[in-house]
Amino acid sequence: MLPDFSDDFVEQLLSLAIDAGDAILEIYHTDFEIRVKDDASPVTEADEKAEAIILAGLAALAPDIPAIGEEAFTAGERPDISGGVFWLVDALDGTKEFVNKRDEFTVNIALIENGLPIFGIVHAPVISKSFWGGPFGAFSQEQDQEKTPMAAREPAEDGIVVVASRSHRAGEEEFLQDYTVKSTINSGSSLKICLIAAGEADLYPRLGPTSEWDIAAGHAVLTAAGGSLTQIDGSPFIYGKENIRNPHFIAKGR
Repeated sequence: MLPDFSDDFVEQLLSLAIDAGDAILEIYHTDFEIRVKDDASPVTEADEKAEAIILAGLAALAPDIPAIGEEAFTAGERPDISGGVFWLVDALDGTKEFVNKRDEFTVNIALIENGLPIFGIVHAPVISKSFWGGPFGAFSQEQDQEKTPMAAREPAEDGIVVVASRSHRAGEEEFLQDYTVKSTINSGSSLKICLIAAGEADLYPRLGPTSEWDIAAGHAVLTAAGGSLTQIDGSPFIYGKENIRNPHFIAKGR
């Protein structure tokens, strides 16, 4: 059964993301250990501690909805998601940014229904800013400030603003030859998708490897803001696949 997305429920989820972000920051400012997973990606205590906070919180808030967390899934935990509704959690998206002391890592929580992201939170701990979206619209909020509605924009006639990964490039420049690119913003993690949702950029093509938990929350925020995220050929982007790896995709404003 889906939650009602009342203001109180959303606030509790935002607090959960912020709590996880605070736990990450405690470790960020120390000489933390870096380990390498079987897929050669880095993992730290911050990934694991933040995920534990989120999974426990989700279990308390919505005990009937299973949750997939990146680290638990990598360790072999496979919750039953055959009911079609489940959480997707990337408690520290942008571990490479975290490891390299760049501030663009995020906390990501998404709710999936029948393969589509219907709600998402992306929280950036260092800048104390949260982005979220669902059936009620899309919003952002900085610490101690009022929440602000977000809307994706129409591209300008003189060209588009593209967002690109700092850490991963795989042929995006060639793909963009068919576009008039006015400028490029380099950013890490799911903040790239949130920039489009906030009307600050227009396009984010991704031709390199990603996993479902990397983009589900940002996808939900972007959809709520009036943008879209599809496979490169325009076909729908589906979650809950047997293979957690994503196809190439493109995120757009209006």
